[in-house]
Amino acid sequence: MTFEKDIVLKATNVTKLYGQAKALDNVSLEIKRGMIYGLIGENGAGKSTFMRTIMGLISVDKGEIELFQSTNLQKARRRMGQSIETPALYPELSAKDNLKIQAANGGVSDREVDDLLKLMRLEHTGKKKTKNFSLGMRQRLAIASTLITNPEFLILDEPTNGMDPAGIVEMREIILRLVKERGMTVLLSSHLLDELSQIATHYGILHEGRLIKELSKEELSRESRQFVKIESPNVEKVVRVLDQLGYTDYHVQSNQVVQLFEGINQIPLLTRSLVEAGIEVEGVHAQGQKLEDYFLQLTGGVAHV
Repeated sequence: MTFEKDIVLKATNVTKLYGQAKALDNVSLEIKRGMIYGLIGENGAGKSTFMRTIMGLISVDKGEIELFQSTNLQKARRRMGQSIETPALYPELSAKDNLKIQAANGGVSDREVDDLLKLMRLEHTGKKKTKNFSLGMRQRLAIASTLITNPEFLILDEPTNGMDPAGIVEMREIILRLVKERGMTVLLSSHLLDELSQIATHYGILHEGRLIKELSKEELSRESRQFVKIESPNVEKVVRVLDQLGYTDYHVQSNQVVQLFEGINQIPLLTRSLVEAGIEVEGVHAQGQKLEDYFLQLTGGVAHV
């Protein structure tokens, strides 16, 4: 059962216009306490625009936003942190001195600053100037600055953008710790769709400003399930054989590939049937569908990765 008090964000028919173009088109969603909600969408789908409306960085043309069950958004936003627009970091100062300046405005102690540095794995940077940090280190420092006020709801726009694989893993672990240890709720976007699938508990797929699908991690696991990938230059003949064998749950991905979502344990029989039908077969093997593949099936687009 979901209680009203558990709803951190409720957006109802949020629309944003730029001239005649709809950057957001009647977007409605709810984010509940403890969720890691991942916004998925190609470039220009409206992810950053939606986040900016939540933080009040841009106005909406239609619709309503509630935060913590309140329409007094100015007050509610004090309970939030965001890394949408890069916060002002002082390039000549160390990580600790940067945070101490932020802390002075928020009445935060030096001990809490040290705890934040440790949380973001910046405690060993010493007097190193921020301008000499790697991109990943600057990203972590930027997020640390948003945590000074100990927010309940954190919004992160492409937090792993430009990071190397090690930095991406590190950021993922940090976000999971924030949720587990501090009880935060997180809304984040990413174009690294498979990476997002390793951290998000829920997903919203934006396409051309519209929210075309929402699903939980469990639902995604069911829908982007394992399949048999059949590679052949004779896709039409492959489909005829599948029909003859009684298979109905398949998808023609291209003129070279068919995805079969049943008969995973019958690959030898399937292969033999295709060969006996005189079909040239380049490959038949089990494969897990990636989040990108599922996303492309829904949008009919091209992955931006």
